[in-house]
Amino acid sequence: MTRDVTKKYALTLDKQDELHSYRKEFYIQPDHIYFDGNSLGLLSKRAETKAMELLDSWKSHAIDGWTSGDQPWFYLSERLGEMCAPLVGAKHEEVVITGSTTTNLHQLVATFYQPVKDRTKILADELNFPSDIYALKSQLLIHGFDPAEHLIQVKSADGHLLDEEAIITAMTEEVALIVLPSVLYRSGQILNVKRLTMAAHEKGILIGFDLCHSIGAIPHALTDWDVDFAFWCTYKHLNGGPGAVGGLYVNEKHFGMKPGLAGWFGSHKEKQFDMDHTMSPAPDAGAYQIGTPHVLSAAPLLGSLTIFQEIGIERIRKKSLQLTAYMMMLVEERLGEFGFQIANPYGDTQRGAHIFLQHREAASICKALKNMNVVPDFRAPSGIRLAPVALYNTFSEVWDCVDKLHTIMDKELYRKFTNTRDVIA
Repeated sequence: MTRDVTKKYALTLDKQDELHSYRKEFYIQPDHIYFDGNSLGLLSKRAETKAMELLDSWKSHAIDGWTSGDQPWFYLSERLGEMCAPLVGAKHEEVVITGSTTTNLHQLVATFYQPVKDRTKILADELNFPSDIYALKSQLLIHGFDPAEHLIQVKSADGHLLDEEAIITAMTEEVALIVLPSVLYRSGQILNVKRLTMAAHEKGILIGFDLCHSIGAIPHALTDWDVDFAFWCTYKHLNGGPGAVGGLYVNEKHFGMKPGLAGWFGSHKEKQFDMDHTMSPAPDAGAYQIGTPHVLSAAPLLGSLTIFQEIGIERIRKKSLQLTAYMMMLVEERLGEFGFQIANPYGDTQRGAHIFLQHREAASICKALKNMNVVPDFRAPSGIRLAPVALYNTFSEVWDCVDKLHTIMDKELYRKFTNTRDVIA
């Protein structure tokens, strides 16, 4: 990509963008630039339509909606799993849309963490999202282990990135299970899932991944990579809506393992309403469901996922890389004098779908951006995440954002705001 910093060049890139027409699919506030799609994706018209259709099915069918209508609720989790499977590189029976990120993690750890003799520890990292760490510590306590001793968290040399060699070195004979992010939520670093999975299996360790910041943004091949399990949310890049239902993957080689946390929606569909007090688990990933599907919270995905089916994740990834590369170039060329540090990886194979800027005045800069109708994401103590999403953001918006940052820094507009986070950052 040329290092042309003119607005004209941004407009040229927009004209060449083969995904530009999909921007019209989303509700975008006039005169606003939304770069927080890696926290909450925007509402699409298709998602809105499907949500209303599912609401109408309740109105029209009442309890018969479980088995009647265009999308019977009884099979909704499996149907959405089938739609989601190509995004994680899995067979449809290996994926189900259910629960939440943390609930699904608890389920999967309760299932696959089976400490024996000296192999009792769980391996994670110190940069993971806190909720994952809370869940892992909780599971260790349930088994009677002290998390301070039995949870290994691989250290980061710089507070932004993880060294995969250090992760592999930490895969000792004491480790019973590994849980890692596919993409680090702060710096956007992509971990080599295939490499880490191979290394874990060579040492006889099961391994799973948190895909919250990669699903819908980068391609996966979980089954080909032989990953044991994975889990994710659907409200970020998948645009499923606030609190949308999560998802999980279980490699088919593990089918038949009893779920660690049993619940009646994990039952075999044909036997669920036998009401037998001895559970007959589903023969596939459906066994790891716990409670009744949150139908209205899953409904928007019926619409949003059709966009991914049409475009394909490879084309989405291509544009995403172009957007973030363009933004990094503009930051370097136009903001170099103002003390910003690009803390995300530069390489296409290591960089997720957002950029991560470090600045000592990050919180106040984010407030100044929002005051200028740009929505960023602050991460304490000094991080700014900017996520230009391939489905609805433009190169012109990237240019405008950097231009506004230049104005904020040049005129010291950030000094009008306190350099502390709000209640929600």
